[in-house]
Amino acid sequence: MLKTYTGAVVQQYVDARFDFLKAAQNPDGGWGYFPGKRSWLEPTVFAMLALHEDALAGGAFTPAWDLMRSWQLPSGGWRPCAAVADAHWSTALCVTLHCVRGVYDAPFQKGVAWLLETAGAERRWAMRFANLVRPLVVEFDPSLSGWPWLPGASSWVEPTVHAVMALKRAQLQYDDGKLSRRVALGEQMILERQCSDGGWNHGNRKVLGKNVASYPESTALALLGLKGNRAWDFSSALNLAGRCLAETQSELARAWLRVSLRSYGMAIADPGDAQPTDDILLAAIETLAYTGVLE
Repeated sequence: MLKTYTGAVVQQYVDARFDFLKAAQNPDGGWGYFPGKRSWLEPTVFAMLALHEDALAGGAFTPAWDLMRSWQLPSGGWRPCAAVADAHWSTALCVTLHCVRGVYDAPFQKGVAWLLETAGAERRWAMRFANLVRPLVVEFDPSLSGWPWLPGASSWVEPTVHAVMALKRAQLQYDDGKLSRRVALGEQMILERQCSDGGWNHGNRKVLGKNVASYPESTALALLGLKGNRAWDFSSALNLAGRCLAETQSELARAWLRVSLRSYGMAIADPGDAQPTDDILLAAIETLAYTGVLE
């Protein structure tokens, strides 16, 4: 089992989040963004990743796994909740979860195939042509296509990061040049969107000729997506992430920054004895910072 957290204070912090997540699980096996709310795929998968240590024993994990698997569409993508019929960016999270569990069956393979066939709208020739002839609004290389939040939309940094992270894990099970090329292209897209301050925001580094500031949460995620890439110097981005961790007021950003910095082997301060809020996604990601599941 993974159990990278040490010390009584961190143990208490993680256990409190384990208890909260188990108590907040819905009768259908999933989790909403807050207790008692409709189950959605994103908080469900992150809660499952957080509770990964319970996977072998069953417990809260088994009904959640069954629910998640039931939401896969014939296309191979996953719907974001029972009430929505279209595939969604969080398919990448399901592929990652399969890899963490070591389940590489047909649903996993269909999910990987869906990710490989999904790309941002800027990949289309019409979008590339429009980028050439219209006045420059945003600056990016349209040939470096990542992943959109929804099929048919443009690429954004965060869904691209999650797709790259999923495919990097899946890569260990495939001898597929197409998969390797998509990972490389996704990494290039993330690097090309890096802001002038060394971090990342949700989309573009420059708009209307002006540099756009980075966001702490997006910077943390981009670093996770680029982990293992030896073709760039990540020291300035890590330094920025460290400063963001000390300065940001966003609890979600702090949680992602802890996950990211620890994945690069950087020490972070103990979290203290803070009890979880009623935000299920936040509690799950706070847990992941100390269990090492995403490293």
